[in-house]
Amino acid sequence: MQAGTENKNKVRAAAALGVVALLLIGYQFIGSSGNPSASNAPASVAAPKPTTRRTTSKAGKRTISLDARLDPTLDLSTLAATEQMKYSGTGRNIFVATAEPIPQPKASARTDVAPPPQPQGPPPPPPINLKFFGFASKPGEAKRIFLSQGEDVFIAGEGDIVNRRYKVLHIGPNSVDIEDVLYNNRQSIPLTQG
Repeated sequence: MQAGTENKNKVRAAAALGVVALLLIGYQFIGSSGNPSASNAPASVAAPKPTTRRTTSKAGKRTISLDARLDPTLDLSTLAATEQMKYSGTGRNIFVATAEPIPQPKASARTDVAPPPQPQGPPPPPPINLKFFGFASKPGEAKRIFLSQGEDVFIAGEGDIVNRRYKVLHIGPNSVDIEDVLYNNRQSIPLTQG
């Protein structure tokens, strides 16, 4: 069977890689413990030499060893370069202790400025856009009328609600009184010729 030989070859390759890995790890431990001067730090980076400076104190003279990067002495060349710079700002002088007065804005020359609008009450209710165009009742029956809103036509009597919003209050010979129940608005709609 060929499948068995493939698995054996994979096992042999994995074992060989494992042995090589163990040898490398062993070499690292044995090589670093045998030579204590060899370290993992790169040899090309050299530490800066400390500088020596004498200072005088009340107890006498003493010598202090300082790192060159942390030297607190004043660098005169950098100081001379910054002293030659001129402040050329266009605003106020930030080096003066007293503040300059702030200029006051000039008054507007316009005198025809309207006062701000005063808050009004609630907006007026929308108009009732129904049209009354005729009667739908026969003699001897309760009064019924035709009302239209856009393409919709409604038939209603007194007390009926049209389009879930308008209540028919009174039906007259030439007009009808309608109430908008959402806005509590009443309107008289005349008979239209159409």
